[in-house]
Amino acid sequence: MQMFTFRRSGRLHHPVVLAGVTLAGVLLLAGSLSAQWRNLPMDGVPLGPDGKPNLAAPAPRTPSGKVDLSGIYQPNMRYFRNLAADIGIENVPMTPEARKIHTERFTGLLGFEEPDAHCLPQGVPKINSAPVPFKIVQTDKLVVLVYEAFNLWRQVHLDGREFAEDLNPSWLGFSKGRWEGDTLVVETRGINGKQWLDHGGLPTSDKLTVIERFRRPTFGQLEIELLITDPTHYTRPWTVTTNARLQLNTELFEFICNENEQSTSHMGPSIK
Repeated sequence: MQMFTFRRSGRLHHPVVLAGVTLAGVLLLAGSLSAQWRNLPMDGVPLGPDGKPNLAAPAPRTPSGKVDLSGIYQPNMRYFRNLAADIGIENVPMTPEARKIHTERFTGLLGFEEPDAHCLPQGVPKINSAPVPFKIVQTDKLVVLVYEAFNLWRQVHLDGREFAEDLNPSWLGFSKGRWEGDTLVVETRGINGKQWLDHGGLPTSDKLTVIERFRRPTFGQLEIELLITDPTHYTRPWTVTTNARLQLNTELFEFICNENEQSTSHMGPSIK
């Protein structure tokens, strides 16, 4: 079995195993971050008594008093592999057909069907757990999520706009948000239903709606509670909470998945 391995700043990221084939595209970025940027600013990073960054310090706030979610975060790959890792896959309220789909995918034998194996977007919410960092850029009226994975991005509109009646289905959907205290609540609709919820193969349809609740309990932590609603594959809405950790002294890298891609010819049910 071959593995797809990420390298950033001279450190290997977790391998992604895909059903005996190599996941399309390899990100190999040798060397240290100093080869990319020098003198990265550390303004606003709280320090402990030892002079080192204190990631347990309270989360920063914007001039308007909102919790500032801005920063670069490394997702917890536990939820990329299995979105239901904390609650148990047996507790996901799948329909019989959805459970059949998941069981077939979970064996790994259908890994060549996974969209990101063909350099297609991971979709929402899976992209929040992809094994490379993402950046949050926060303003009063707009929050932008910039993903190193496949150079993707999302806009979360906070200006009071409403969804259109007939949204054009897309990989990352359309997102609007609002603040509930220190929690940013993001609702995403218009998802095309082609993505998997996780690497294990939890299915989706074009009826999928995702509500993400972003919290920053400490300077170095990000929590994302997910409410998954998809009446095609799930008998009721269900909730899980994922997390990520703040990354200091780093930046996002360019990730062009199709560049020098040599995996597609080795994929398929007849490939040994």
